[in-house]
Amino acid sequence: MKISRMDLADTGSPMGLVTKILSIEKELPIPVPIEELAKQLDIEKIAPLETEGFEGGLVTDDARSTGFILVNRAAPSGRRRFTIGHELGHFLIVSHKPVEPGKFLCSRADMAKWSADQGDRYARMEAEANEFSGLLLIPPPALRKFIPKGDPTLAHIPLIAKHFDVSKEAAARAYARYHPEHLAIVVIKDGIVRRAHKGPTFPWISASYGKPVPRASSFYAKDLRQRAASELSPIIPEHWVDLKEGQRAELFEQVYPQQDGYALLMLWLEIEETEEADDDRTSAQRFKDQQGRWR
Repeated sequence: MKISRMDLADTGSPMGLVTKILSIEKELPIPVPIEELAKQLDIEKIAPLETEGFEGGLVTDDARSTGFILVNRAAPSGRRRFTIGHELGHFLIVSHKPVEPGKFLCSRADMAKWSADQGDRYARMEAEANEFSGLLLIPPPALRKFIPKGDPTLAHIPLIAKHFDVSKEAAARAYARYHPEHLAIVVIKDGIVRRAHKGPTFPWISASYGKPVPRASSFYAKDLRQRAASELSPIIPEHWVDLKEGQRAELFEQVYPQQDGYALLMLWLEIEETEEADDDRTSAQRFKDQQGRWR
């Protein structure tokens, strides 16, 4: 590798940093060699984290001249790689200031923060570190080339996770964000909505975080012991999203159970164009026609 910290001196945002890295390291392989890259960018050592309750940590000096990354030794490969990227993000984003001088410690809850719009400075730093790691490990140009052709399905998520060597949630977030269709993927734990990852054109998700999945959802009909993606099912859009006044759309769900009570639920929204406003088909008929297009 030929990149150095000096190449990143004038860049401070997650997107700017990753764009610069990819522009210099044009032949960066997939999966991205995150440990090698971190050491190229002045991380001296990556070692097991012994502190209970934390996924990762960064130890550095005030000048950020060098750093040590610590990672939960029990984490699976994909999550471990994401944590290294997360801590590298803290190291490279100069506006990130640790609560404790010279030391960042990041819990599982910190690693679940994805919204950079939060007013809390600490939460915003964690979201930016996640953003950096996600963009670096799943570069959008490489993802767009890899996404299988055809309609979206959660069956693609394990393929992406394996190809980029990341967790299924990291793969799901990137998939929802960069797929050409209007998608959102909801993370569920024990029947409770925990968070959602959505594409830039997907509307506001009205189902509240920390509350049960809407009762009308096909989630409740899925045998959660089966670790396979369900069939697509129609649902009234208003159970999940806030549509614009007068806007007509069809919404479809797909459920993919995971381990330890977790599940991914994909929402695929098809917004009707203006010229289709006079469509007099019933919802069931539109769904049948949609199924015909899937085959």
